[in-house]
Amino acid sequence: QVQLLESGGGLVQAGGSLRLSCTVSESIFRYHMAWYRQAPGKQRELVAAITNGSRTNYADSVKGRFTISRDNRRNRVYLQMNNLDSEDTAVYYCNRYDTFMTWGPGTQVTVSS
Repeated sequence: QVQLLESGGGLVQAGGSLRLSCTVSESIFRYHMAWYRQAPGKQRELVAAITNGSRTNYADSVKGRFTISRDNRRNRVYLQMNNLDSEDTAVYYCNRYDTFMTWGPGTQVTVSS
């Protein structure tokens, strides 16, 4: 069974930055990948996606602040998050963009105002 492991979350002040990492237990080079987040009391939402050709797309709420990237040799996906605000507080998950794998534990991001 494929495993996803997210890391890099933490507590940061508004305006700060974090870099999230996701390690996948199998090769990702053919997959479109994405980062999602789920805030308390809200549904999980798509934050950013990257195709297998490294084209990217972002939710309007994070455009210009977040950057998704990938390293196919290491089977990793990254999310660089800059200028964070309290609305970004959530558990962040990575997964395929189209056909979901079993979800990992996620990584908590908390932004203090």
